[in-house]
Amino acid sequence: MKPRVAVFAGAALAILACVGFLLEDAGGWFFGTPSGKDFEGLREAMVAEQIVARGVRHEGVLRAMRATPRHLFVPEDRVSRAYDDAPQPIGHGQTISQPFIVAFMTEILQPGGSGTVLEIGTGSGYQAAILSPLYRKVYSMEIVPELAESAAVRLAGMGFRNVEVRKGDGYFGWPEQAPFDAIIVTAAAGHIPPPLVAQLKNNGRMIIPVGNPYMVQHLVLVEKDVKGAITTRSLMAVRFVPLTGGR
Repeated sequence: MKPRVAVFAGAALAILACVGFLLEDAGGWFFGTPSGKDFEGLREAMVAEQIVARGVRHEGVLRAMRATPRHLFVPEDRVSRAYDDAPQPIGHGQTISQPFIVAFMTEILQPGGSGTVLEIGTGSGYQAAILSPLYRKVYSMEIVPELAESAAVRLAGMGFRNVEVRKGDGYFGWPEQAPFDAIIVTAAAGHIPPPLVAQLKNNGRMIIPVGNPYMVQHLVLVEKDVKGAITTRSLMAVRFVPLTGGR
C-alpha cells in the first residue's frame, strides 16, 4: 500500500491557527486573511468578469468559486495577484490554474453534491477546495512531496474535512478507492492514462489536458457510458504544466 500524506491534527493545527500562517520555502502561506484588501469583492468580480462572462452557469461551481479564498492558496508574494485572470506559480515548477479554467473543468464534470472525485495534481489544494462542497469525498494526488504535505495541512486547517491528499504518481490513480464518479487531471499528459480510464465509473466523466507539455494542449472530456464504452471529445486549447511520473 502506498503511504498516505499525514495530516497534522490537534495541537499542530491549533498552533497553525494561532500563528496565522505556515512558513514554506521562500515565502509564507496565509491561513488568516491579510489586511488591506477586499478579498470578497475581488472574488465577486472574478466570478462575474472571468467566469460567468465566459459561460459557466453551474450554481454550485459559482458558489464554490465565490466562497473559496483563492489568496490563501498562493505564496505570500503572489497574494496581490491571486484573483488575476491568469495562473500563478506556487513553487516546485507548478502553478495554480487560471480561475476560469478551474471553474470550467469543474462544471464539465457535472457535479451533483454526491459521489467521489479523484484529482490528479493537488498543487496548493485550490482545485480540491473547489471540489469539496460538490462531492461527498475528494481524493487528491500530488507527486511532489512538499506540495502534497503542505496542501494536506492547508486544507485540513481550513476545514475541508472531506478531502484526502496522498503523495503518489497520479498516472496510476488511486485503485484502492476506485471507481470514481469523476476524475480531474490538472497537468498535461502525452496520452490519456489507461489506469485512470479503468478507475472511472460507468456513467462517469474525466477531464484532462492532453498533448505535448511544452506546446499548446487540448482539454479532453472522457465519458464512460452505462455499459462502459468510452468516448472522447476535445473542448478547447489549453496550456498546463506536464504530468510527471509513470507513462
